[in-house]
Amino acid sequence: MITPQMPVYSWWGLNHAIFLWINGLHAHWWDTIMLAVTNAGSADTFPYWIAMALLLTWLRPAKMPQLNVTVFAAGYLETGLLVPLLKWIPDFPRPFVALGRDMVTVVGHSAQGASFPSGHAAFVVLLCTALSPGVPKPIRWGLWIFAAAVMLSR
Repeated sequence: MITPQMPVYSWWGLNHAIFLWINGLHAHWWDTIMLAVTNAGSADTFPYWIAMALLLTWLRPAKMPQLNVTVFAAGYLETGLLVPLLKWIPDFPRPFVALGRDMVTVVGHSAQGASFPSGHAAFVVLLCTALSPGVPKPIRWGLWIFAAAVMLSR
């Protein structure tokens, strides 16, 4: 297991400093938004995202190519197998384990197990890279802004 003191985890303290800065940004309205964003970016929401993409493909094929939806579905299956394996290899601890519960504010439930790579980040990057090609710029920008927000929320 990689320990929080190892440079590969801590980046000589930079990882901790950046995490504590982001984790220290709190207001009730902000926490509510971040919790909603993180929930929307969970792989558990795949059925909703695939349904929206299929509906858009059916109603407006020019706005969402069918190939994008197929790649998204196939990528979801691969990601579901690959991310747990990648988490197991470095076995990075969660921030509340690495830094202590008194140093970290967890909004919502605290996930268990390894923290890297983030399953949420992997899912939203898959969502964006699969659904973005050939779609109008507003949809593409919306997807990538959503992905950045999910990654920030994690």
